[in-house]
Amino acid sequence: MLWALAPLLTCGAATPFTIGYAAAKLRSTMLALSAAIYAIGMIALMVAVVTDDPSPVWLTLLSGLGSSASWLGGTIQSLIIRKRVFESESPNDHAVAFAQHRRELRQQARDLVQGDPALARELRIGRPDLPRQYDDGGLVDVNHAPAEVIAGLPGMTAELAQRVVAARADVGGFISAEDVSIAVDLPPELTADLVELTIYLP
Repeated sequence: MLWALAPLLTCGAATPFTIGYAAAKLRSTMLALSAAIYAIGMIALMVAVVTDDPSPVWLTLLSGLGSSASWLGGTIQSLIIRKRVFESESPNDHAVAFAQHRRELRQQARDLVQGDPALARELRIGRPDLPRQYDDGGLVDVNHAPAEVIAGLPGMTAELAQRVVAARADVGGFISAEDVSIAVDLPPELTADLVELTIYLP
């Protein structure tokens, strides 16, 4: 609501910005044109105010119209389009943004694993079964996590997780998702999820 009242509370000074934001959000040419007109009116007002000499009649008229239009017209227009502007986001946008954020956290954790494995172990990256403060975005260290954690990976079952743990003990650890898939003969469709969600600390 505060966004829509910005033109009223700023005597029209914020109108070009609020309508410009709406134009960008809704990708509306008409709103962009409105924002430009409001901006011209406010510029004319500022020119008229700072001019020492008496302003020309046309400039005085334009600045007066610009001020009143930006103040009252901008407020009315903002109130009218407010619902469209803030309901234009899909309910799924927040979920997508959260998933992208988790992906970024996983990449940061992988970079840390590659650059400083000892620190990664100290931070317990890939070990959601242990107390920790570092958020790794949901990674699982297949070389150290217990079977119940591995079973929580997409497509995994308790039986497959036990096979992974048994193979891990036999070979002394894995180096990649592909290595796990081959050693345990996992269904091929699981590999992509393992690549995204697992790490392999020595």
